[in-house]
Amino acid sequence: MSSEPVYKRVLLKASGEALMGSQGFGIDVAVADRIAADIAGARQMGVEVGVVVGGGNIFRGVAVASKGGDRVTGDHMGMLATVINALALATSLRKLNIDTVVLSAIAMPEICESFSQRATLYHLSLGRVVIFAGGTGNPFFTTDSAAALRAAEMGAEAIFKGTQVDGIYSADPKKDPEATRFDHLTHKEVLDKGLAVMDVAAVALARENSIPIIVFSIHEKGGFAEILKGGGLKTVVSDN
Repeated sequence: MSSEPVYKRVLLKASGEALMGSQGFGIDVAVADRIAADIAGARQMGVEVGVVVGGGNIFRGVAVASKGGDRVTGDHMGMLATVINALALATSLRKLNIDTVVLSAIAMPEICESFSQRATLYHLSLGRVVIFAGGTGNPFFTTDSAAALRAAEMGAEAIFKGTQVDGIYSADPKKDPEATRFDHLTHKEVLDKGLAVMDVAAVALARENSIPIIVFSIHEKGGFAEILKGGGLKTVVSDN
């Protein structure tokens, strides 16, 4: 394992559920602080970091649609949930004196800055962690798709998908003790096998832009920095 990071600019995708910790809803500040500490560790290695955080700990747009409501309105509510999470994570990072900016796909200038690729590259050049809020700004797209899109726009060398387990398995390892973990897969294999790591649009977008997806456990303290240096347990999705 190298002491130098393998990647210099990355996009971290953290689910909203990860921020819940052991709670049934909302944000566990201790968990947000730990994820922030992992991001701070990456910054201390000189890695430029963008972050997309989901909103499932607060609200899921599909919940409205499943009960006969309007999917577009539901997705807008979900986007607002991601803004709440982005502000919470930014607060945790600032407590560690990590310069951080929140860029939202939905304009809300009293709360945070609006997203543009130009603003993203400017803030990264100043060494700031950039947290992308509001998903893609469009209904019918998940925050996984937002992660792949923002990774392409910021020129990320890899997407780090922090999940509840330490990689991609053949089945849910919490339900199937026979499930096996993959060390490496191609984007095509993920799509062909229907492996539920990111949605189809996100994996396809990552493949089209030749961006590897690295799946690891968001709950492993220091795991993000370890994998950035080439160690740790993970599954790498790439076409080479």
